[in-house]
Amino acid sequence: MYPLKLHAHLNPGKWETYTKTQQVLMISNELNRALNSLKSNHHSDAEKCYERAIELTDLTVEDQRWDNGLKELLRFREGLSSLFLSKDIHLTRLYLSTLLLFNVEAYNMLH
Repeated sequence: MYPLKLHAHLNPGKWETYTKTQQVLMISNELNRALNSLKSNHHSDAEKCYERAIELTDLTVEDQRWDNGLKELLRFREGLSSLFLSKDIHLTRLYLSTLLLFNVEAYNMLH
């Protein structure tokens, strides 16, 4: 794992103390912030949100509890990288919805 730039207080061990639901909700929070930034035409703020979401997703990939969904999680991470470049509001909504499908409890909490 590379040294974390935006979440210096986190490490894989600490991240694993959070439930999978909490992990998904923290990543989705960053995507929601990105959506709000894009709606306000603050693209640089959205970039920071995507960076934080990518970093949290990288921590999630390291968590052994996600081994069954690792391939999907890595595809999701790849998509986040594309969002960082495109800053597409519709794709951001789609990726936020997709992320919530990784965890039923997180989905139910937000819908």
